[in-house]
Amino acid sequence: MQLRKDPISMNWVVQEDGETTWPKLDACPFCPGQEGLTPQTLYSYADSRGAWQVRVIPHLRPLYRIEGAPQRAAEGLYDKMRNLGAHEVLIESPRHRLRIPQESDENVAQVLRAYVSRLVDLKNDHRFRYVSVFRNQGKLAGQEPEHPHSQISATPFIPRRVVYELRSLQRYFTMKERCLLCDIAQQEINQHVRTVEWDDQFVAFCPFASRAPYEIWVLPLQHSHTFEEDLTSWDRQLHFARFLKNVLLRLESVAHDYHIILHTTPNLNAQSQRTDLWRTLCEDFHWHFEIVPVQVSTSPSYFLKEVYYNSVLPERAAEELRKVNLNQPKT
Repeated sequence: MQLRKDPISMNWVVQEDGETTWPKLDACPFCPGQEGLTPQTLYSYADSRGAWQVRVIPHLRPLYRIEGAPQRAAEGLYDKMRNLGAHEVLIESPRHRLRIPQESDENVAQVLRAYVSRLVDLKNDHRFRYVSVFRNQGKLAGQEPEHPHSQISATPFIPRRVVYELRSLQRYFTMKERCLLCDIAQQEINQHVRTVEWDDQFVAFCPFASRAPYEIWVLPLQHSHTFEEDLTSWDRQLHFARFLKNVLLRLESVAHDYHIILHTTPNLNAQSQRTDLWRTLCEDFHWHFEIVPVQVSTSPSYFLKEVYYNSVLPERAAEELRKVNLNQPKT
């Protein structure tokens, strides 16, 4: 594998000659008792009996390799480098097929704590400019295997969408000396037409220009630029776990397959990072989760991943999600 940069879009693309398939195993490698089928444990949390509840391991078919240097090189006018990075799997529960809304508050909080730990650890490696945390829920979203898990990847570049976001938030702050996402959160709460869930610490809403039906963004009300510096206390982790579970319970009433992506700050200690580039980062950036459902649709597709088509207005989507009865029996 290698990384190649598109000189027009400035997007880095992982190139491979032939697709790597998931290992075919007789047993689920993420279930208890099958630890010998997986690489060494990088992080774990165990209950009072010593049984693990959360584990982090290297990915069984990693897109990135942690050894060595990026070996950046030119090929004419093109840029390329090794697929340097880290690719990890966070096994969220010892129980097979369990979804986040079915987990206990405490276990979801332990997953969040594991996110924090791995983000901090990977950002200590100065070769990595960005650490991504994402979760694919359901077959339509590409979940493989079905055991509940998240993925964490560290790369020597910042993903293109995050770069656009960083620049947009920086421009807004330069003009108004305010955080754009703070202003958006306040407007959504005041208008109360796209909000899905909110309390005194967090808000979830369907974005004004949602890319997909029932897309939801979740962010803290108090300004915080870095996820791993905000969710450090157990009380904060537990509170956000309850909040996130409620949001996903509402979403799963209409969409069972979705992506969850964490947007947090890049690694400012990276070797190739320009320290002057994001000088107002602490003030202009605001960490958040983006939850993008994946649904089978007969609607015309006009996007090709550049222009999105959304057949459900975010105002109507938010209204439907607010009406969901969270006290209904869980199946």
